[in-house]
Amino acid sequence: MTALPDAAASPGRPLWPLVFSALAIMGSPGPATVSLTAAGSAYGVRRSAGYLVGIIAGTTVVLLAVATGITAALLALPALRSVLIAAAAAYLVWLAYRIANAPPLHAEAHASDRAGSDPPSLVGGLLLGIANPKAWVAIAAVYAGAHLAARAAADAVAKVGVLAVMIVLINATWLLLGASIAPWLGNPAHPRRARAVNLGLAAALLAATLLAVIE
Repeated sequence: MTALPDAAASPGRPLWPLVFSALAIMGSPGPATVSLTAAGSAYGVRRSAGYLVGIIAGTTVVLLAVATGITAALLALPALRSVLIAAAAAYLVWLAYRIANAPPLHAEAHASDRAGSDPPSLVGGLLLGIANPKAWVAIAAVYAGAHLAARAAADAVAKVGVLAVMIVLINATWLLLGASIAPWLGNPAHPRRARAVNLGLAAALLAATLLAVIE
């Protein structure tokens, strides 16, 4: 673990450009980040924590695949890429439906048997993290565009370490953003407000999914 200090301190190899590019490219709205906001809004942080862990783990797998060169091998198999994208898209469409039909947080105690009351799972987050098309493109672009150390091994370790931290921070922030509006939506006096926002977030999730697939 000595590569990180060496990389950060190497002349001409500043750390901050990598951080800023990760925020701009990896942190921009996409299927995973929008779904986390929707989950946080509909289910809160505690009930969505497993989904967050799954997305972080899946996205970290993508990062390791990029760092080790596995990405090129996977992209050489169009059939596998198509299967992954189709699986992710199907899951996101299902998740959008669940978000659209999720009851307000104040009603959860009385809505355990309603469609959409169960939060997205860790396994679902893991699947999306691995199969998310935007993650592969964004991480590959950020990883290839940075150079933190003179030695290849140290450079790879440094970039993986920094980007792994960014994956946690970016995804947790999007979940917290969604959860921050949950109290405003949970007012029993305004049930239509929660319904409208859930529908809007579901539509945004479908739009992000469509953009990720066609790109």
